[in-house]
Amino acid sequence: MSQAYELIVIGAGPGGYVAAVRAVQLGMRVACVDKGWVGGTCLQAGCIPSKALLESSQRFHEIHAGLGDHGIVTEGVRLDLSAMMTRKQRIVDTMTKGIHGLFKGSKIDYVEGTARVASASQVEVTTADGVQSLTAEKILLATGSVPVELPDLPFDGTHILSSTEALALDQVPARLAVVGAGAIGLELGSVWARLGSEVQVIEFTDGVLPGMDAEVCTQVQRQLKRQGLSFELATSAAGAQIDAEGVNLTLVPRDGGEERQLACDRVLVAVGRRPFAQGLGLDDVGVVCDERGFVSVDENYRTNLEGIYAIGDLTPGPMLAHKAEAEAVVAVERMAGVAASVNYDAVPNVVYIHPEVASVGLSEEDAAEAGEDIRVGKMLFRANARAHAMDGIDGFIKVIAAADFDRVLGVHIFGPQASHLIAEAVLALEMCASAEDLARTMHAHPTLSEVLREAAAHVG
Repeated sequence: MSQAYELIVIGAGPGGYVAAVRAVQLGMRVACVDKGWVGGTCLQAGCIPSKALLESSQRFHEIHAGLGDHGIVTEGVRLDLSAMMTRKQRIVDTMTKGIHGLFKGSKIDYVEGTARVASASQVEVTTADGVQSLTAEKILLATGSVPVELPDLPFDGTHILSSTEALALDQVPARLAVVGAGAIGLELGSVWARLGSEVQVIEFTDGVLPGMDAEVCTQVQRQLKRQGLSFELATSAAGAQIDAEGVNLTLVPRDGGEERQLACDRVLVAVGRRPFAQGLGLDDVGVVCDERGFVSVDENYRTNLEGIYAIGDLTPGPMLAHKAEAEAVVAVERMAGVAASVNYDAVPNVVYIHPEVASVGLSEEDAAEAGEDIRVGKMLFRANARAHAMDGIDGFIKVIAAADFDRVLGVHIFGPQASHLIAEAVLALEMCASAEDLARTMHAHPTLSEVLREAAAHVG
């Protein structure tokens, strides 16, 4: 049986389902094909479950550490990991049902199965009932990404873990090694450290959060050390021996020296993600990908094959759910002849440790490399009354502006609720605001947002 559509979206993650909904709003008949992970990795084994565990583990840590200063006496606090995991899954299930409801309400045909692109206008879907053939004027690829596996540390799901397994452990590992000091490694390392693990982070570069503002990274590492995490920088993990006692991880200094063994119970490998196009049949139909596996697209998200488009983690750029969502809307609108664009200079990046890290735009290092003449303003959270009331005085906000016209080029936040505060900074970049615009905008008192205003006022 063959069914015809104006658009077939392959993948029901943040990029895929957003694209499908927008296409229907623009009058298209749409099918969305997915293997069964509605919401994608983000909802099923990434952004959402990790934030649920981060929230629960932080609350446990705060109560376990004591709230005596607040006049709250706690006794007999204990961890029920099973209940914590049940709450996490309940949130995932609720959001999954919401997306299914969105498909139904938008009259999007959801087809569960494994998709293969047979031609520029045909998709074959292997379902539980057999192979179903769908045809469309256009096909949008939005299949996302998967964790990178190291050749010397292949995932086994029990001892050598990807982020997926690290979100579903049934007991707290006594000793957890985390390979990779990026956002995923630090977030999941933080979860298990708060719940009682001895966490050691191994990172090949010279610092945590490679690519982010250097001053922020220094403060992040210092804060995480206070929280009990330890770090082996300029070091690689070159293999592991697994026995009844656990895992012996081989550590090799990057710049030379003696290798050594690190004894642990579990190893989380969090060294990044790669585009996932396995089984799509892109080679068979001639869709061009680069040497890293990213699908090559033009400014309209078109591949080299007329009628086939790609967005999100499949294409070059930051692997972020909100970047995929923005591209989804613009790609579909351009298909419909609507003028739209994504401002890649205003893509926020957030790391949900405690305190949180959030940034948008250029760092000081980026500005120097680009030859930008800049001015910088900074303000500490410990100067803010609301931060004191919240026990959130660690960290700072940094505003980077062009020296000539005062235009905001970047904002970097390390502090409480940074993930929320960064939205104002993103809008500032989107609207080409100046530091003075931010400084003269009235902010409610007492709020954490005042720290951003004061940082902007100190640009000079």
